[in-house]
Amino acid sequence: MPEQTPRQTWESDSARYLTPRGREKPDAWAEEAGESKRRGGQRLLSAGTVVPPADVARALGLEAGGQAVSRRRLILLDDEPVELADSYYPPRVAAGTALAEPRKVPGGAVTLLAELGFLATRVEETVSARLPTEEEREALRLGEHEPVLVLNRLILDGDGLPMEFCAMTMTAKDRTLRYRMRLD
Repeated sequence: MPEQTPRQTWESDSARYLTPRGREKPDAWAEEAGESKRRGGQRLLSAGTVVPPADVARALGLEAGGQAVSRRRLILLDDEPVELADSYYPPRVAAGTALAEPRKVPGGAVTLLAELGFLATRVEETVSARLPTEEEREALRLGEHEPVLVLNRLILDGDGLPMEFCAMTMTAKDRTLRYRMRLD
């Protein structure tokens, strides 16, 4: 019987993506990938003001047709696409900031938001699985029947107001999402 090679799985922990870092530090994804001797990168696909999908607008407390600042990124692992990340911010948080501009934000969005006085105090995450849209399938280079995992993350500030909604559509193959919770 031939010897089987163990599959390499990717295990991710959300906490590192919610903690401000210094502007000089690598982004959380590059750091996480580096810990596994891999290369994590991202390509900014778009940034600007948009009318978000209705479910995102509701989560952000926006009126129907209201605008949000949006950033769309293609997340890469060893130069291969593994995730599409769509972040949305209410105007009170991100209008007129670097988040609305098509450029890299040193230290990442969480660091910039902290510098602006917005600190995450509560996070709600929902994970689901589905087949990808054609656009997602092409961007993530998936086969016709390969599913994706969708992680929707709503981040609230100290006043309980939404400061970011991120929809992450990721390749499901060999992916593990790990959650640790502290119960006080």
